[in-house]
Amino acid sequence: MAPPKGRSREVFVVYGHHASLERFYSIAQVLNDDAGVTLPDLPGFGGMDSFYKIGEKPNIDTMADYLASVIKLRYKNQHFSIAAFSYGFAVVTRMLERYPDIAGRVDLLVSIVGFAHHDDIVFSRGRHMFYKVLAHFFSFKLPAAFFQKVILSPFILRTFYKHTHNAKQKFSSVEKEEHDYLTEFEIHLWKVNEVRTYMAATITMLTLDNTKSRIYLPVWHIHVKTDNYFNNESVEKHMRMIFTDYKPILAPIKNHMPNVIAGKEESAMLFPKKVLQLIRSNPK
Repeated sequence: MAPPKGRSREVFVVYGHHASLERFYSIAQVLNDDAGVTLPDLPGFGGMDSFYKIGEKPNIDTMADYLASVIKLRYKNQHFSIAAFSYGFAVVTRMLERYPDIAGRVDLLVSIVGFAHHDDIVFSRGRHMFYKVLAHFFSFKLPAAFFQKVILSPFILRTFYKHTHNAKQKFSSVEKEEHDYLTEFEIHLWKVNEVRTYMAATITMLTLDNTKSRIYLPVWHIHVKTDNYFNNESVEKHMRMIFTDYKPILAPIKNHMPNVIAGKEESAMLFPKKVLQLIRSNPK
């Protein structure tokens, strides 16, 4: 999306886990009011071919290298801004650690409910271990095929998905008449996100430690008061270990993210006024 007239800022947007370009289109629209926006798919997400197609594994380093390649092709030697979400911010952090030359061209870094370490996740020890074991099992080819063909069949998803722990919170935020639309979009997301990549990304989040390198950039961190995934105090502690400055800003929403069918008006709630002012200002 080209920047509006009179604006020169370019924002590179990286979505999180369980996402696609369609899910993030309304967020791109919000940012495009004040800046140019580039939003790439990630390998294995949104219907894009996975790293397995070229004999690579979708770990955080290969994802980081992919983002670096996209940035070098898209921006050449230009300066640009980054707005990254949740898992996407973890990948961006690893990219900036691996490519300090790219970090030197970032004029604004925004974390939207991002995190830096597996201890930031609020899951109980038992739930944490359960997800890790489950993700590891379904990251193999045959179990992943079973997951894709059976567990992710539209009938199973329509019947049982809304009763799972994570889905209950998603469905609680929509009106009754929107339930069917939300269910169908969730089915779409599950079908277009490649299972082995999804599981590998889950393992990445549950084992993440991005605190071993220093990035010489300040980070503006948008967080929510009742985040159902991350502990804000833990996130702050770990981000201060990585970045030269940490600037927290509270977003007035109830959940980790707007639901997957949120329109532009709802998605705008994720961006506090201060962040929009920063994006609106042309970079020096």
